[in-house]
Amino acid sequence: MRLGVVVNPTAGHGRGARRGGRFVEAARRRGHTVLDLSGPDAASAVQRARQAVVDGLDALVVVGGDGMVHLGAGVVAGTDLPLGVVPAGSGNDIARVNGLALHDPAAALTTVERALGRGAEGGRALDAVSVGPPGYAQREWYLGVLSCGIDAAVNARANTLTWPRGTARYVRALMTELRSFRPYGYRLTLDDGTTWESTGTLVAVANAPQFGGGMRIAPDARMDDGLLDVLVAGPLSRAELLAVFPRVFTGGHVTHPACTVLRSRSVLVEPSPLGPVPPVAYADGERLGPLPMLAEAVPGAVRLLA
Repeated sequence: MRLGVVVNPTAGHGRGARRGGRFVEAARRRGHTVLDLSGPDAASAVQRARQAVVDGLDALVVVGGDGMVHLGAGVVAGTDLPLGVVPAGSGNDIARVNGLALHDPAAALTTVERALGRGAEGGRALDAVSVGPPGYAQREWYLGVLSCGIDAAVNARANTLTWPRGTARYVRALMTELRSFRPYGYRLTLDDGTTWESTGTLVAVANAPQFGGGMRIAPDARMDDGLLDVLVAGPLSRAELLAVFPRVFTGGHVTHPACTVLRSRSVLVEPSPLGPVPPVAYADGERLGPLPMLAEAVPGAVRLLA
């Protein structure tokens, strides 16, 4: 088999480099042709991966966390090329949701081989989400969750922290963000024309049920139903937000009166003059840009080797 591999060496505080090296060594020992497509930055890695797709691969394999899965999905979405994942990040939410072994390159290689051995039917067909400013041809793809509320502000701040590790980093970032928090203004339009306009604390457009290292932001979301679970949380005070936040780890927050889950094939998220401009949107933990954003679920756009 001809495998293109992209490694994030810094994933999981350096685990990415070690896991990637072990995966490549094991794959070559088993007789596979392995092309190292890693680059000095994400943009160059994407460019190299896309060229390798044109040249011919049996699979693209990414080594790292959800950011690397995001990169891989952006390359293979809408193509016949399957995506393999060697989980080596801190959160690994997409891997967890799909039952992939964590931090185990040998198990990851076995998964890739078995799925590819089943031919075109091997692996799992997942929905991917095409997202970008409305009216623009340039689009990005994500597999997990788009966030553009207090969660996005927390994500952005957590990305700047080196301590503590895991979900505790998000808790620390939340405490910092709450000092100046005011509910944002949102206007959402679903594919059937339904609108929701209000001040709010959080908007998350979920293809997967969890993000942020285990936070079950949309516990009933499925990655193969062709629908987005859009969680909207109305205005919450700082005290209410602190009370609700711990319930995100179990999904219990969705029963709070301020929280509503809408389902739609697409959603347009725009700022509203009812409140401050929402934070820059993130998806799979990666920065997308400021609102407005149009997100559209594309059924079966990515074949995950799982």
